[in-house]
Amino acid sequence: MAIAGLRRAIRESVSGLPREFWWLWTSTLVNRLGAFVATFMALYLTVDRGYSASYAGLVASLHGLGGVVSSLGAGVMTDRLGRRPTLLIAQSSTAASVALLGFMQHPVAIAAVAFLVGMASNASRPAVQAMMADIVRPEDRVRAFSLNYWAINLGFAVSSMAAGFIAEVSYLAGFLIEAGMTAVCAVVVFLKLPESRPQRTAKDLATGEAADEVGLGTVLRDGRYMGVVGLSFLVAVVFQQGAVGLPVAMGEAGFTPADYGMAIAVNGILIVALQIPVTRLIESRDPRRLLVVSSLLAGYGFGLTAFAGSVGLFALTVCVWTLAEIVNAPTQTSLVVRLSPVHGRGRYQGMYTLSWSLAALVAPLVSGLVIDRLGAEWLWGLCAVVGTVAAVGYGVLMRRLPTATTATAVPATTTGAAEVSAS
Repeated sequence: MAIAGLRRAIRESVSGLPREFWWLWTSTLVNRLGAFVATFMALYLTVDRGYSASYAGLVASLHGLGGVVSSLGAGVMTDRLGRRPTLLIAQSSTAASVALLGFMQHPVAIAAVAFLVGMASNASRPAVQAMMADIVRPEDRVRAFSLNYWAINLGFAVSSMAAGFIAEVSYLAGFLIEAGMTAVCAVVVFLKLPESRPQRTAKDLATGEAADEVGLGTVLRDGRYMGVVGLSFLVAVVFQQGAVGLPVAMGEAGFTPADYGMAIAVNGILIVALQIPVTRLIESRDPRRLLVVSSLLAGYGFGLTAFAGSVGLFALTVCVWTLAEIVNAPTQTSLVVRLSPVHGRGRYQGMYTLSWSLAALVAPLVSGLVIDRLGAEWLWGLCAVVGTVAAVGYGVLMRRLPTATTATAVPATTTGAAEVSAS
């Protein structure tokens, strides 16, 4: 009976989505399955190449800075050139730059190419999210974004485990495998995904909503949307502490890297196990309440870390903020689409991507400064405060939220895109 129920739940979770979505989903999964470099980059620089931890941190920061730089540019490309060309350019550039990075010897060259890798790898995000919004019906978007997020985490979990074995054989092999799998993603996009950018209709021309009229200035003047972006940045800084603040704090408390690995592994396991069933529970619920609750769970989940004294308790706190992540990711991404004009989805998605890129850049600096000056307990306390601020902000900003159909109706005319209905 339980197996039959599980099969029915899976069938209901994946039904009704267009064929193009599944090709885009496959491209995402393949891309994350090959994401080896980010996992072993620090070890490659410090252990294999003999560079200092400071230099490894500099390279990581430059990689993040590249993502910051490309976020807005990729959003503009998504609207001007189209989703498909932007994806092809981003994935081809990523494949080439990752392969090149594996052959770099001089520290300046390594840092420069790492910056290019950060730019190229981040450039595909606005295009993926905009294309997904184009081809999926408004009522299915939370489910679609959730499935995509599930693919990201499943691929990352597998690639993280494989990265260790590959690094023992050859770090260069890791670079080349990631480059090859990213190139496969570009081939999938080229062969299977038509352009989905909405074309201007007579109604668009009459109302003045045209692609050229939605510029970055339009995004910046959209007060409520920029408020959402700002709140997204706050929540992202909190979530980043799982990768930057938590390992440092556990290390200072006398725990080993293996202990941290066991605690943080709970994050990936829970996302893979719970993302789909939790999405079935939340997809028809009020996004305002979901974002308020997820912000509180994130803030206080990390806040509870101040009281953890064993690996088991650390893992328990990871469970709390992972549940927040499971709820927040699809809800937030769907909300961004809901608040975006049809012909400006690329720029709006680019601004949203920028909030996460900036968080990845700022979080290591903030966590290190707070832990060094005040102690880890202050960092976890601040996480609780930031989560509370974000929750209040979402509660205030999301009043009178427009309906999904009136805010961003799916265009009737697309360039070569297949119908939205399931194939």
